[in-house]
Amino acid sequence: QVQLVESGGGLVQPGGSLRLSCTASGAVLDNYAIGWFRQAPGKERDGVACIATNGGRKHDEGSVEGRFTISRDNGANMVYLQMNDLKPEDTAVYYCATEPVCMGTRIQARPGYRNWGQGTQVTVSS
Repeated sequence: QVQLVESGGGLVQPGGSLRLSCTASGAVLDNYAIGWFRQAPGKERDGVACIATNGGRKHDEGSVEGRFTISRDNGANMVYLQMNDLKPEDTAVYYCATEPVCMGTRIQARPGYRNWGQGTQVTVSS
């Protein structure tokens, strides 16, 4: 029901960094756990990271663990994804979503979730 808006993507060199942001107009995000997802061309959408409502529990997908950091600032109504040491295989459209299902390194959207925004493009290339 809540429509999220992603920003902060761009074109970076391998090894570079980006900081993605997620927010929503007219909605309070601190009521929701938030997940970051990505979809590369021709691929299914995959979970990247998720964070609990108060930031107390966080999970990272295995391929990004140690490189990406999810965080949130509920006072600012924002959720972030800091991405370091970017690799070409990180190239994708990145989305955030409410109500992720997070189990360790396994992160999925809630079954039947359809409320995806436009996402933000991340391209890692020389």
